[in-house]
Amino acid sequence: MDEREEKRRELRAKALQLPLTPGVYIMHDKSGEIIYIGKAKALKNRVSQYFGSEKNHDAKVRQMVSNVDYFEYILTDSEFEALVLESSLIKQHQPKYNILLKDDKGYCYIRVSGGEWPRLSAVLQKEDDGAKYIGPYLSYWSIRETVDAARKIFKLPDCNKKFPRDMGKSRPCLNFYIDQCCAPCRGRIRGEDYIEAFQQALDFVKGGSGTSIRELTKRMEQAAEDLDFELAARLRDRINALQKLRDRQKVVESRVPEQDVIALAQGESRTAFEVFRFTGGKLTDRESFITQGTGSDPEVRSEFLRQYYGIRDRIPPVVTLDGPCDGQELIARWLTDLYSAKIKRGKTVRINVPQKGSQKQLVEMCHSNAAEYLAQQSGLSGRDASALDELRRLLGLEKAPAYIECYDISNLQGGENVAGMVVFENGRPLKAAYRRFKIKTVEGQDDYGSMREVIARRFSEYREKQREGDNTGFGRMPDLILLDGGRGHVNAVQPVLDGMGLSVPLYGLVKDDKHRTRAIAVSGGEISITSTRKAFTLLSTIQDEVHRFAIGYHRQQRKKSAISSTLLSIEGVGPQRAKALLKHFKTVAAVGEAELSELERAPGMTKPAAKRVFDYFHGENS
Repeated sequence: MDEREEKRRELRAKALQLPLTPGVYIMHDKSGEIIYIGKAKALKNRVSQYFGSEKNHDAKVRQMVSNVDYFEYILTDSEFEALVLESSLIKQHQPKYNILLKDDKGYCYIRVSGGEWPRLSAVLQKEDDGAKYIGPYLSYWSIRETVDAARKIFKLPDCNKKFPRDMGKSRPCLNFYIDQCCAPCRGRIRGEDYIEAFQQALDFVKGGSGTSIRELTKRMEQAAEDLDFELAARLRDRINALQKLRDRQKVVESRVPEQDVIALAQGESRTAFEVFRFTGGKLTDRESFITQGTGSDPEVRSEFLRQYYGIRDRIPPVVTLDGPCDGQELIARWLTDLYSAKIKRGKTVRINVPQKGSQKQLVEMCHSNAAEYLAQQSGLSGRDASALDELRRLLGLEKAPAYIECYDISNLQGGENVAGMVVFENGRPLKAAYRRFKIKTVEGQDDYGSMREVIARRFSEYREKQREGDNTGFGRMPDLILLDGGRGHVNAVQPVLDGMGLSVPLYGLVKDDKHRTRAIAVSGGEISITSTRKAFTLLSTIQDEVHRFAIGYHRQQRKKSAISSTLLSIEGVGPQRAKALLKHFKTVAAVGEAELSELERAPGMTKPAAKRVFDYFHGENS
């Protein structure tokens, strides 16, 4: 027994001696540093789980457990007291294996540079550089978005060129050609026109789109009365741009005046969280986080809420989630106490999990942003990350299935029985990993038996590769196995995996009468996938691809069989000679069109054999 296994058993024995009461447990490494803090309703049950079988933990937990040298605990009178104490201790010690969310919500400013050609920018701190600073503001995200919108609407430059120094020295950038910059670098805009646009942009970031629209409308009407139609048209275009901006903002307005909307997306080894913060019914801030490790959604949400609000000054009266969380009532009570302490009035904080309506749409938008952030951090596309996370939720998997294998059987009335395997990695086809199988042990049309043979052969190869220390190709364990078939296929294959001691999620893909993916079959029934659009698209793509691949191989085998039977029917032409002829002439048609002298010169041929082949194709009965 190695040292690590001995330590794990020692810690498990100590954990089994803990009481079945609420409390907080504190994990230490060999240096005595606190590496993890957690709370439990029953200390004995929770702590002993860490030191049980490693198969029940994700990579992050296994890594943490491998570094635990000893643990201590603090008993509390209730689970709620344990929650409060856990939050306080995590904030104090910041253990490396807890979800640590850096509280970087400092102040930010709008910087107004000086000179004849001033600029607007969003900055995190003031500097003694002679510029004017407007603020402070709490949300850097909202200020940055506002400044970016102002520059685009009023066509102000966002490049690093200095004016008037750089005027006329280079061609304008792309922003000029897409009508988002007045391009002072061209030297064709008057200084007074630039200042006018800049001042309007400044009024916009100070007063918002509503105030700017009212002021610009008055100026446009006055310009029209003064017959200054060029100015009126310019103001009209700016008003239209502001109206479009306001229309886009309405998409993310909330009927709940003040709330946080939180959603998560899990990948193969990381979890992304997105927080939308609404004040006055409008989206005023957003935050994105990425954490190492995955887990069950309710557990991960619960841990995130405890960490996130433990370091935030603002507690909203409503927290809207994309799914349930562990200890939901307990966390709502804890948030209520925090809310009352910070706001100085007793109000209940409500945790909401919407099922339909506008709140559900906000949650879905938040989830899409979480998936996009996860994709950026993982090198995927947002669509693929979102589809894999939807599939994970649909099937109840612990992590997003980054490596998916799908199998299909193809035959014609039991003849030329073959199978195809396709692989999708991170939502995209991995064609280098595709494999073809000739069915060897099954006679006739027996799809169940054929599928059992294929799976047994594939995972026999897996075991062989593992013994060789090779984790590529068949040496890699898939995160998900899909079968092109229903419950019968799943029930036929599951005992093969069980008999080999393999635990891999296994599902079947069911088609409707129009040959479209309708549902996922499991051994006990079916799971509808029509409500999960991105997962539905991914599964349909996988099913179509494996069907195409298997059918293609089957047709190829039938064609080879037909070709071989033609040449083998000629006296004196056996399998080897037929193979040599096809290799030399490429097709049966080319063999039939060849001259006798060409046939005699072909590899493996003799003059008598060449004469028989020539007579076969050119004789009276040909």
